[in-house]
Amino acid sequence: MSSLQNALQSLGPQRLAGIRRGIEKESLRANGKDLALTPHPAALGSALTHPHITTDYSESQIELITGVHASPENCLEELLHIHQFTYRAIGEETLWVSSMPCRLPADETIPFGRYGQSNVGRAKSVYRMGLANRYGRRMQTISGIHYNWSLPGVGNEGYFALIRNFRRHAFLLLYLFGASPALCSSFVEGRQHELQAIGDGTMYMPHGTSLRMGRLGYQSDAQASLAVSYNSLDGYAASLHSALTQPYPPYEAIGIMGPGGEYNQLATSLLQIENEFYGTIRPKRVIKPGERPLHALRERGVEYVEVRLLDLNPFVPTGITAPTLRFIDVFLLHCLLADSPPDSPQEIAALGRNQHKTAAYGRQPGLALERGEGEVTLTDWGSQLLAEFAPIAGALDAAHQTTDYTDALRSAQALLDDPALLPSARVLAVMEQDYGNSFLSFTKAQSQQTRAKLLALPFSAAEQARFAAMSAQSVRDQKAIEAADTMPFEIYRQQYIAPERLGLGRAAVAPALAAV
Repeated sequence: MSSLQNALQSLGPQRLAGIRRGIEKESLRANGKDLALTPHPAALGSALTHPHITTDYSESQIELITGVHASPENCLEELLHIHQFTYRAIGEETLWVSSMPCRLPADETIPFGRYGQSNVGRAKSVYRMGLANRYGRRMQTISGIHYNWSLPGVGNEGYFALIRNFRRHAFLLLYLFGASPALCSSFVEGRQHELQAIGDGTMYMPHGTSLRMGRLGYQSDAQASLAVSYNSLDGYAASLHSALTQPYPPYEAIGIMGPGGEYNQLATSLLQIENEFYGTIRPKRVIKPGERPLHALRERGVEYVEVRLLDLNPFVPTGITAPTLRFIDVFLLHCLLADSPPDSPQEIAALGRNQHKTAAYGRQPGLALERGEGEVTLTDWGSQLLAEFAPIAGALDAAHQTTDYTDALRSAQALLDDPALLPSARVLAVMEQDYGNSFLSFTKAQSQQTRAKLLALPFSAAEQARFAAMSAQSVRDQKAIEAADTMPFEIYRQQYIAPERLGLGRAAVAPALAAV
């Protein structure tokens, strides 16, 4: 029996049934084909304090957040209800169903999130101004789905082993579920790129899977210099600590404040805060009020992982399906249970190249990826992994008395066998067939169809009232935070970014502060 099968047997059905998951889904508000420049709708409550509806980078970028669930179905049911309430609050606007943005205005007119007059609200906006000054606002309008996942009884060592294997095998998720092979040319205006023109105002990669996760997506030359290791919590924390505390000359040149006294960024370090670190997966822990995420990890360890590389599926009203969630459950369990040797700077660099290759050329026949000292085709490697996943899917089916996990695996194998079935290929096929190869026309139509479908579904008066009450409560909560503030913002900012608040085994929580 293999070590993986031994590890699987040791889990037992009860622990397998203890998997918990939640979803965070970002979408731009669009007005036809253009970015909606209206404020976050008042009916949705406070973006600062609402537990399920907030904004991501932009005021025009809604983020919908589920609670923690024991089954994919319950998780998606809650996500559906949040969508239904949201659509009833945004009037004629739509939620843009592609990860790549709609037609964007001039960079400086893309609105970043506003969170009121409290110190924490102002800090969130200043952080976003910092992102604009560092990377430009266009990059921040990309949207995706984050999948939060935990298994009872897993410690720091186990979660970091999972993360190392996830990074090794992430190409498979990009290939199977990538759905952003094309974009609006306004996104790359004035930038160097390798995209090809395909239709009026549309650029694409013929074999692309997820441009969002490629060189045009969440990329940063500054962060590429980090080469963060995932061999241990201590090593990971030390890498981030350094990036959060050491001044970075190009960002020092931007400065904290402009000549008119307006804030340019929260800090001059390579990362302003932990969330600025881009990665396909993150170790996470729920933080206490006023606590920095890195301090929480150092003090209490990893609680769950956040998978960050999933594109919105434009053919699905909520952006993701239950079979996809089940496949990711199997994938993550395999990452946890399979042997996971330490990473190295050389491997980290190779994994980055594999990611970019898969994002830009994933459906190219015979595409080879780096593995160890040699190369292997993406499809051969993918088939090997799917074969190893089979007993894990079987164990999950047994724990839940279903065949759903094995069915999800079978669907993934069909995608691997026939690239024309992949979401990225379907996007290009429908774009060509029905929309004259126009990314904007295709996505606008899909967004309007999605809006109509979701508004047509039953939504009880009780559910509407429950969400409306949540929105009203969030507004009261924001006002209470603002009323309680006594500290000048500059002192708040300095205290928030202070190195001692990042934790080194000592208490570093300032009760008056809240997480950005």
